[in-house]
Amino acid sequence: MAGPTTAERGERQQESSGPPLVRRLGRRRLRMIIILALVLVLAGSGALWTLYGSQWLRVERVTVSGTRVLTPQQVRDAAKAPLGAPLASVDTDGIEARLRRKLPRIDTVAVERSWPHGITLKVTERTPVLLVQKGRNFMEVDAEGVRFATISEPINGVPLLQLTTAAPGSATASLRRFGESRLVRAAVSVAADLPAAVAHDTRAVEVRSYDDISLELSGGRAVAWGSAEKGALKARTLTALMKAAPHARHFDVSVPTAPASAGS
Repeated sequence: MAGPTTAERGERQQESSGPPLVRRLGRRRLRMIIILALVLVLAGSGALWTLYGSQWLRVERVTVSGTRVLTPQQVRDAAKAPLGAPLASVDTDGIEARLRRKLPRIDTVAVERSWPHGITLKVTERTPVLLVQKGRNFMEVDAEGVRFATISEPINGVPLLQLTTAAPGSATASLRRFGESRLVRAAVSVAADLPAAVAHDTRAVEVRSYDDISLELSGGRAVAWGSAEKGALKARTLTALMKAAPHARHFDVSVPTAPASAGS
Protein backbone atom coordinates (compact mmCIF):
# COMPACT_ATOMS: atom_id res chain seq x y z
CA MET A 1 0.00 0.00 0.00
CA ALA A 2 1.39 3.38 -1.05
CA GLY A 3 2.34 5.89 1.71
CA PRO A 4 1.27 9.55 1.87
CA THR A 5 2.33 11.82 -0.90
CA THR A 6 4.82 14.62 -0.47
CA ALA A 7 2.00 17.24 -0.45
CA GLU A 8 0.05 15.38 2.20
CA ARG A 9 3.15 15.01 4.37
CA GLY A 10 3.78 18.75 4.06
CA GLU A 11 0.21 19.68 5.04
CA ARG A 12 0.32 17.43 8.10
CA GLN A 13 3.69 18.86 9.09
CA GLN A 14 2.27 22.43 8.87
CA GLU A 15 -0.78 21.55 11.00
CA SER A 16 1.35 19.85 13.62
CA SER A 17 3.78 22.74 13.81
CA GLY A 18 1.17 25.59 14.03
CA PRO A 19 -0.46 27.10 17.12
CA PRO A 20 -2.51 24.73 19.36
CA LEU A 21 -5.91 26.09 18.19
CA VAL A 22 -4.89 25.70 14.56
CA ARG A 23 -3.71 22.16 15.20
CA ARG A 24 -7.06 21.24 16.83
CA LEU A 25 -9.45 22.86 14.36
CA GLY A 26 -7.54 22.88 11.16
CA ARG A 27 -7.10 25.86 8.93
CA ARG A 28 -10.32 25.44 7.00
CA ARG A 29 -12.50 25.21 10.08
CA LEU A 30 -10.79 28.24 11.64
CA ARG A 31 -11.31 30.19 8.45
CA MET A 32 -15.05 29.39 8.58
CA ILE A 33 -15.31 30.56 12.21
CA ILE A 34 -13.63 33.87 11.34
CA ILE A 35 -16.04 34.41 8.44
CA LEU A 36 -19.07 33.68 10.65
CA ALA A 37 -17.78 36.08 13.30
CA LEU A 38 -17.42 38.83 10.70
CA VAL A 39 -20.97 38.16 9.46
CA LEU A 40 -22.33 38.47 13.02
CA VAL A 41 -20.47 41.75 13.57
CA LEU A 42 -21.81 43.17 10.32
CA ALA A 43 -25.33 41.99 11.15
CA GLY A 44 -25.14 43.63 14.56
CA SER A 45 -23.91 46.86 13.04
CA GLY A 46 -26.76 46.74 10.56
CA ALA A 47 -29.30 46.21 13.34
CA LEU A 48 -27.91 49.17 15.30
CA TRP A 49 -28.04 51.34 12.22
CA THR A 50 -31.65 50.26 11.61
CA LEU A 51 -32.63 51.15 15.18
CA TYR A 52 -30.77 54.43 15.53
CA GLY A 53 -29.54 55.66 12.16
CA SER A 54 -32.20 54.85 9.61
CA GLN A 55 -35.49 56.63 8.95
CA TRP A 56 -37.52 53.42 9.31
CA LEU A 57 -38.09 53.21 13.09
CA ARG A 58 -38.73 56.79 14.16
CA VAL A 59 -41.49 58.37 16.27
CA GLU A 60 -44.33 59.54 14.05
CA ARG A 61 -47.36 59.51 16.39
CA VAL A 62 -48.34 59.60 20.09
CA THR A 63 -51.52 57.76 21.09
CA VAL A 64 -53.32 58.59 24.36
CA SER A 65 -55.95 56.46 26.12
CA GLY A 66 -57.76 56.49 29.48
CA THR A 67 -58.42 60.24 29.84
CA ARG A 68 -61.69 61.44 31.39
CA VAL A 69 -61.25 65.11 32.34
CA LEU A 70 -57.97 65.74 30.57
CA THR A 71 -57.94 65.79 26.78
CA PRO A 72 -55.56 63.61 24.75
CA GLN A 73 -53.98 66.76 23.33
CA GLN A 74 -53.23 68.08 26.83
CA VAL A 75 -51.44 64.81 27.60
CA ARG A 76 -49.50 64.89 24.33
CA ASP A 77 -48.44 68.49 24.90
CA ALA A 78 -47.20 67.72 28.43
CA ALA A 79 -45.44 64.51 27.35
CA LYS A 80 -43.32 66.26 24.70
CA ALA A 81 -42.46 62.99 23.01
CA PRO A 82 -39.59 63.60 20.53
CA LEU A 83 -41.28 63.25 17.16
CA GLY A 84 -38.79 62.20 14.50
CA ALA A 85 -36.36 60.69 16.99
CA PRO A 86 -35.34 57.01 16.81
CA LEU A 87 -38.00 55.02 18.66
CA ALA A 88 -35.34 52.97 20.45
CA SER A 89 -33.78 56.09 21.99
CA VAL A 90 -36.97 57.53 23.52
CA ASP A 91 -36.65 58.08 27.29
CA THR A 92 -39.94 56.54 28.46
CA ASP A 93 -39.13 57.15 32.14
CA GLY A 94 -38.49 60.81 31.38
CA ILE A 95 -41.86 61.14 29.65
CA GLU A 96 -43.62 59.54 32.63
CA ALA A 97 -41.90 61.87 35.10
CA ARG A 98 -42.76 64.89 32.95
CA LEU A 99 -46.45 63.93 32.80
CA ARG A 100 -46.68 63.42 36.55
CA ARG A 101 -45.02 66.77 37.19
CA LYS A 102 -47.05 68.82 34.72
CA LEU A 103 -50.43 67.09 35.13
CA PRO A 104 -51.10 66.26 38.81
CA ARG A 105 -54.51 64.91 37.80
CA ILE A 106 -52.69 61.86 36.42
CA ASP A 107 -52.48 59.06 38.97
CA THR A 108 -50.59 56.52 36.85
CA VAL A 109 -49.34 56.45 33.28
CA ALA A 110 -47.75 53.69 31.25
CA VAL A 111 -45.41 54.91 28.50
CA GLU A 112 -44.80 52.24 25.87
CA ARG A 113 -43.09 52.00 22.50
CA SER A 114 -45.50 50.92 19.79
CA TRP A 115 -43.31 49.60 16.98
CA PRO A 116 -42.53 50.65 14.36
CA HIS A 117 -43.52 54.35 14.66
CA GLY A 118 -45.55 55.08 17.81
CA ILE A 119 -45.54 55.99 21.49
CA THR A 120 -48.56 54.90 23.56
CA LEU A 121 -49.58 56.74 26.75
CA LYS A 122 -52.06 54.80 28.92
CA VAL A 123 -53.38 57.25 31.52
CA THR A 124 -55.31 56.71 34.75
CA GLU A 125 -56.68 59.91 36.27
CA ARG A 126 -57.20 60.56 39.97
CA THR A 127 -60.78 60.29 41.22
CA PRO A 128 -61.95 62.97 43.67
CA VAL A 129 -63.61 61.79 46.88
CA LEU A 130 -63.82 65.22 48.54
CA LEU A 131 -63.81 68.89 47.61
CA VAL A 132 -62.09 71.56 49.70
CA GLN A 133 -63.39 75.08 49.14
CA LYS A 134 -60.76 77.76 48.66
CA GLY A 135 -62.39 81.13 48.17
CA ARG A 136 -64.65 80.83 45.17
CA ASN A 137 -62.93 77.72 43.87
CA PHE A 138 -62.82 74.08 44.92
CA MET A 139 -59.85 71.76 45.18
CA GLU A 140 -60.28 68.10 44.32
CA VAL A 141 -58.86 65.57 46.80
CA ASP A 142 -58.41 61.89 45.97
CA ALA A 143 -58.60 58.79 48.22
CA GLU A 144 -54.92 59.19 49.14
CA GLY A 145 -55.43 62.75 50.34
CA VAL A 146 -53.68 64.27 47.33
CA ARG A 147 -54.99 67.70 46.31
CA PHE A 148 -54.56 67.53 42.59
CA ALA A 149 -56.74 70.08 40.77
CA THR A 150 -58.63 73.35 41.29
CA ILE A 151 -62.05 73.78 39.70
CA SER A 152 -64.53 76.63 39.68
CA GLU A 153 -67.73 74.60 40.23
CA PRO A 154 -68.53 71.75 42.66
CA ILE A 155 -69.00 68.24 41.30
CA ASN A 156 -72.28 66.40 41.77
CA GLY A 157 -71.78 63.35 43.97
CA VAL A 158 -68.51 64.57 45.50
CA PRO A 159 -69.03 65.87 49.07
CA LEU A 160 -67.60 69.08 50.41
CA LEU A 161 -65.16 68.93 53.32
CA GLN A 162 -66.10 71.21 56.21
CA LEU A 163 -63.62 71.83 59.02
CA THR A 164 -65.90 73.34 61.67
CA THR A 165 -63.90 75.84 63.70
CA ALA A 166 -66.71 77.99 65.08
CA ALA A 167 -67.44 75.91 68.18
CA PRO A 168 -64.85 76.49 70.94
CA GLY A 169 -62.78 73.46 71.84
CA SER A 170 -63.80 71.40 68.81
CA ALA A 171 -62.02 71.60 65.47
CA THR A 172 -59.86 74.50 66.60
CA ALA A 173 -58.24 72.34 69.27
CA SER A 174 -58.01 69.43 66.84
CA LEU A 175 -56.29 71.62 64.28
CA ARG A 176 -53.66 72.58 66.83
CA ARG A 177 -53.21 68.99 68.01
CA PHE A 178 -53.37 67.03 64.77
CA GLY A 179 -52.83 69.63 62.05
CA GLU A 180 -55.10 70.28 59.11
CA SER A 181 -53.48 67.68 56.85
CA ARG A 182 -54.20 64.83 59.29
CA LEU A 183 -57.83 65.92 59.72
CA VAL A 184 -58.19 66.11 55.96
CA ARG A 185 -56.76 62.59 55.62
CA ALA A 186 -59.26 61.36 58.21
CA ALA A 187 -62.13 62.92 56.26
CA VAL A 188 -60.80 61.46 53.03
CA SER A 189 -60.64 58.02 54.64
CA VAL A 190 -64.29 58.32 55.69
CA ALA A 191 -65.35 59.45 52.23
CA ALA A 192 -63.47 56.57 50.61
CA ASP A 193 -65.20 54.05 52.92
CA LEU A 194 -68.74 55.22 52.21
CA PRO A 195 -71.09 52.81 50.44
CA ALA A 196 -71.72 53.94 46.87
CA ALA A 197 -75.38 54.84 47.48
CA VAL A 198 -74.52 56.86 50.60
CA ALA A 199 -71.59 58.59 48.91
CA HIS A 200 -73.89 59.75 46.12
CA ASP A 201 -76.28 61.30 48.70
CA THR A 202 -73.56 62.87 50.86
CA ARG A 203 -73.42 66.64 50.55
CA ALA A 204 -70.67 67.31 53.11
CA VAL A 205 -68.23 65.59 55.44
CA GLU A 206 -67.97 67.70 58.59
CA VAL A 207 -64.94 67.39 60.88
CA ARG A 208 -65.43 68.86 64.36
CA SER A 209 -62.54 66.89 65.84
CA TYR A 210 -60.47 63.82 65.02
CA ASP A 211 -63.07 61.62 66.76
CA ASP A 212 -66.15 63.58 65.70
CA ILE A 213 -66.79 63.30 61.98
CA SER A 214 -70.31 63.46 60.59
CA LEU A 215 -72.04 63.32 57.22
CA GLU A 216 -74.63 65.70 55.86
CA LEU A 217 -76.94 63.81 53.50
CA SER A 218 -79.59 65.00 51.09
CA GLY A 219 -83.05 65.60 52.51
CA GLY A 220 -81.74 67.00 55.78
CA ARG A 221 -80.49 63.61 57.01
CA ALA A 222 -77.27 63.23 59.00
CA VAL A 223 -74.87 60.49 60.06
CA ALA A 224 -72.66 60.52 63.15
CA TRP A 225 -69.57 58.62 61.98
CA GLY A 226 -67.14 59.22 64.82
CA SER A 227 -63.47 58.69 63.98
CA ALA A 228 -62.16 57.35 60.68
CA GLU A 229 -61.31 54.01 62.30
CA LYS A 230 -63.25 50.82 61.44
CA GLY A 231 -64.55 52.50 58.30
CA ALA A 232 -65.48 49.31 56.45
CA LEU A 233 -67.47 48.00 59.43
CA LYS A 234 -69.22 51.36 59.84
CA ALA A 235 -70.12 51.37 56.15
CA ARG A 236 -71.75 47.92 56.39
CA THR A 237 -73.54 48.92 59.59
CA LEU A 238 -74.87 52.13 58.05
CA THR A 239 -76.20 50.27 55.02
CA ALA A 240 -78.07 47.80 57.24
CA LEU A 241 -79.33 50.60 59.50
CA MET A 242 -80.73 52.60 56.61
CA LYS A 243 -82.56 49.55 55.30
CA ALA A 244 -84.00 48.84 58.73
CA ALA A 245 -85.09 52.48 59.30
CA PRO A 246 -85.62 53.98 55.81
CA HIS A 247 -87.51 57.02 57.13
CA ALA A 248 -85.06 57.98 59.87
CA ARG A 249 -83.29 61.32 59.67
CA HIS A 250 -80.39 60.71 62.03
CA PHE A 251 -78.07 57.71 62.06
CA ASP A 252 -75.25 56.98 64.48
CA VAL A 253 -72.54 54.44 63.61
CA SER A 254 -69.77 55.97 65.70
CA VAL A 255 -69.86 52.72 67.70
CA PRO A 256 -70.62 50.25 64.90
CA THR A 257 -71.50 47.43 67.30
CA ALA A 258 -74.24 49.61 68.86
CA PRO A 259 -75.76 51.69 66.01
CA ALA A 260 -78.78 53.91 66.46
CA SER A 261 -81.29 55.84 64.38
CA ALA A 262 -83.84 58.52 65.23
CA GLY A 263 -86.41 60.85 63.68
CA SER A 264 -88.80 60.23 60.83
